[in-house]
Amino acid sequence: MKFIDEVRISVAAGKGGDGCCSFLRLKFMPFGGPDGGDGGDGGSVFLVADASVNTLVAYHFNRSYQATAGSNGRKRNCYGKSGADLLLQVPLGTMVYDHNTNELIADLTVIGQQVCVAQGGKHGLGNAHFKTSTNRSPQRIILGSPGEQRQLRLELKVLADVGLLGLPNAGKSTLLRSISAAQPKIADYPFTTLDPQLGVVRMASDASFVVADLPGLIAGAAQGAGLGFRFLKHLSRNKLLWHVIDLLPVDGSDPVANYQVIYNELADYSPELLAKKQWLVFNKADLLQPSVALKIAQKIVAQLNWRDQYFLISSVTKLGIQELLTASLAYLSAPLA
Repeated sequence: MKFIDEVRISVAAGKGGDGCCSFLRLKFMPFGGPDGGDGGDGGSVFLVADASVNTLVAYHFNRSYQATAGSNGRKRNCYGKSGADLLLQVPLGTMVYDHNTNELIADLTVIGQQVCVAQGGKHGLGNAHFKTSTNRSPQRIILGSPGEQRQLRLELKVLADVGLLGLPNAGKSTLLRSISAAQPKIADYPFTTLDPQLGVVRMASDASFVVADLPGLIAGAAQGAGLGFRFLKHLSRNKLLWHVIDLLPVDGSDPVANYQVIYNELADYSPELLAKKQWLVFNKADLLQPSVALKIAQKIVAQLNWRDQYFLISSVTKLGIQELLTASLAYLSAPLA
């Protein structure tokens, strides 16, 4: 399924039904009083967060949605039927904006959470409402009001506890496969991951967290280069970032310089992302002797003047994986200061 994380749609609520102008006419009551009924309310449009939906692709192809109008009132004080509400399912993490004003209407982060984005029109009144002691045959009715219309912008920011950062081919997808049941594509060329991939890490029956593998960033991503620009916004929901660094890059590049590339892109895109908790995860340690891998990792830590946690792992042999997961779960479970 194609991953779409931003769309623009039009929604229109249903018009309220008109009131009816009618007078009771029976065989033995030729001049009965007014009996025009009220119209029905127009249907409203709601967006509902649904865990079974993971992309906005449905709204990429169909961009206009209309709720049902209310029926008109009828004679003999019969009310019109109200229009059916229209429920549109969206993924968890969808942010709803008014496209014209850029107002944030809702941030749907809880399963079943819903928001009314277009209110249905109010029903009209029949002439029976306007009978008075001095006006026995009112001709007046009130028409139903039109339903609300809106241009919306839907933006999806994936919900995950941990985000994977790193240059293409740093081993992020392999790591995600190693710690969860997710099956991202793995290959020996850059940009294997084209869409965000989510995996659930289960530490126990009642202890788990979600990890997101985002397409690899490159220099200039914050200005639109490569694939990373489209997905940097997804990091805003992560509580913890694992910065995956290849200890032995196949292109012979410097791991310190590779880290700096990602650091600069985060700084250019959003200082808020840069301020998030980050841990260094030195990957592919199985390609080196243990002592050599540790020495390289410590050298990088010293050059970066790194003061936070770092881990030496191998996604293939599982070296250091348990320590990384245990520390992450402890951090994510700790109460906010």
